[in-house]
Amino acid sequence: MSVQETGFRGFGNPVDPTPAELRAWAYQPDSVPLHAMPPDWDLLVSGDHLIGTLFELAMDPACPARRFALHCLYIYAADGIRTNFEAHPKRRLRKLVEQAEEHGDEMMAIWAHNTRTLLARKELFDYHDWCEGGLVRNPRRLG
Repeated sequence: MSVQETGFRGFGNPVDPTPAELRAWAYQPDSVPLHAMPPDWDLLVSGDHLIGTLFELAMDPACPARRFALHCLYIYAADGIRTNFEAHPKRRLRKLVEQAEEHGDEMMAIWAHNTRTLLARKELFDYHDWCEGGLVRNPRRLG
């Protein structure tokens, strides 16, 4: 039985959801709307613990919360790059970028391109674009 069939039963702790809870919510995001989540929930879930799950969701064109997952990938990338990879391992980010380039659609290819561009030119960081969803709402290649 898939996550989509079992339905979302809520978060045990919305501030620290499990990968399974996040995945279940992503396929039924109207069950708990984003505005009902804790403040800065996007920042809270954009860490190493959930990045693999968020990446899977962002790679799935059928996921209703795909744009939210992509937004979290932008936060994760910017956080790692801006902290010189003290916040997140460079190897993990590089692997995600490579997977997006090899197997992702245009949306993921743009994220990968923008992440590589920010790696090369940190001065292109813009908080609104990377951390407030600007590059998700207005997709474009930086550079």
